[in-house]
Amino acid sequence: MNRPVAQTHLSQLAELLAWMDEAPERRALAPEARTPEGLWWEVLAGEDEKAWVWLEAGRVQGYGALVPFWDGAALEGPIVRAGNGRALLEHLVRKARQEGYPTLYAFPEAHNRAARRLLEEVGFSAQHTTYFYTIGRTDLSYPVPPGYKIERAEPCDPAVYRDLYSRAEDGWSLRLHWTDEELRQHFLGAEVELFMAFHTDRNGKPVGMVELELDDTQAEIAYIGVVPEARGKGLGRALLGAAAGWAFSNPQIGSLQVRAHDHEKAAQALYKQLGFRETSAVVTYALELF
Repeated sequence: MNRPVAQTHLSQLAELLAWMDEAPERRALAPEARTPEGLWWEVLAGEDEKAWVWLEAGRVQGYGALVPFWDGAALEGPIVRAGNGRALLEHLVRKARQEGYPTLYAFPEAHNRAARRLLEEVGFSAQHTTYFYTIGRTDLSYPVPPGYKIERAEPCDPAVYRDLYSRAEDGWSLRLHWTDEELRQHFLGAEVELFMAFHTDRNGKPVGMVELELDDTQAEIAYIGVVPEARGKGLGRALLGAAAGWAFSNPQIGSLQVRAHDHEKAAQALYKQLGFRETSAVVTYALELF
């Protein structure tokens, strides 16, 4: 049966998430915490997240949640160890409709055939696959092409960022919906760095950028883009090198993660050529609710 997550469920929920972590064929978008205390703060204390567990014989055997995302909601899960996974998923879809979300997204690991099958049975459609690659501490420096320069953008100018993002990004518009304050706050902390490439001969107009996110031991390229007229010159490669150099200047950072969508064949080939290894592939699913 479906029940809203309560404090009494948190220990068993932590066990369920640990079980999910053990194999790629079980993984989907899920809370980051893996302790009852961390799950309390992440799942129960937040005002936006709405989470449920599937109980079988009094034990937590499934989990799913709704979190605001883009123009609708993202689905955490479905994570099902035993019991009726379809009943849990249909419950989550009903709750999303009741909340008035126009679209519900899900992000299972590509190897998670069980979750993907459930999603498709309920009406979700696969949109694209995102591949994640990781490399250890490596010198990825690359010369900046003549006529360009790369600088750390601090502080972030929301108008400049938004203009560059709209010119460089041809597949996503997520950041265009962020307010000036949301953009400033995003780049304010030490865990996020922004580098921009500028054309030195055209009034210093920015033509590319890379966003770097850091935690205690790992760095991630969250976004990298170059405007169409500046592509094919090695500028994206130089931006990657600049971000990697900044990340690995911290001796605590042991690895760098990058990502590429399935249509970005050149980026995938470059990452493999540089020595990155594929660590995960996530399929984006969407369900229009209205």
